[in-house]
Amino acid sequence: MFRPPYGKGGDLESGARPLYPMMLESPELRWAFIRKIYSILTLQMLITVAVASVVVFVRPVALFFVSSPGGFALYIFLIILPFIVLCPLYYYYQRHPVNLLLLGIFTVSISFAVGLTCAFTKGKIILESVILTAVVVISLTLYTFWAARRGHDFNFLGPFLFAAIMILMVFALIQLFFPLGRISLMIYGVLAAIIFCGYIIYDTDNLIKRYSYDEYVWASVSLYLDIINLFLSLLTLFRAADS
Repeated sequence: MFRPPYGKGGDLESGARPLYPMMLESPELRWAFIRKIYSILTLQMLITVAVASVVVFVRPVALFFVSSPGGFALYIFLIILPFIVLCPLYYYYQRHPVNLLLLGIFTVSISFAVGLTCAFTKGKIILESVILTAVVVISLTLYTFWAARRGHDFNFLGPFLFAAIMILMVFALIQLFFPLGRISLMIYGVLAAIIFCGYIIYDTDNLIKRYSYDEYVWASVSLYLDIINLFLSLLTLFRAADS
């Protein structure tokens, strides 16, 4: 969702079809970059599924986190850890292999949080959220590539999405300290899902047009967070609707 300043490289000799009108760089190089991002993203999602599955199906793991003081403290640490890791990742995202090590720590910590959220959720709700997340992500990704090729640009969404995420965070804090009930949770889930759908379009558009070739780690983090947050938003919505 957030990323450092970017640059653009280019190769004017390419004869391949451009990804968008007025494209000045090599389509082959950009496609190679896009494939690299989605390869990293796929690996992140596989790690998330593996870690979350262990937490969900090996019951002593989930019970340790919620039934013992040490486990609960570790749970809080794992929730905070991704935000801590983002700071050095912001500065070392171009330094190999430190960037990949930080990316791995970030992904595993997020995966534990996702697994603990799913551990106490009905299997039907998890399945519905996974299927809907997959359909939405694939559909919005294909749409963004299609729209970019026809000259549409989604960079204007940036300020609106940033304002929307600030409002969502304030809403979550209010809900945390002053619970407003099931209906407010459903509203929160719907709003969050819409916002992160917008972020998927925005970050995919940046992937096509704006990320430089050495920003592969940061691009992967952005799309990974969009997908995970969309899944958690749908999970919140379906849990509230089922209660």
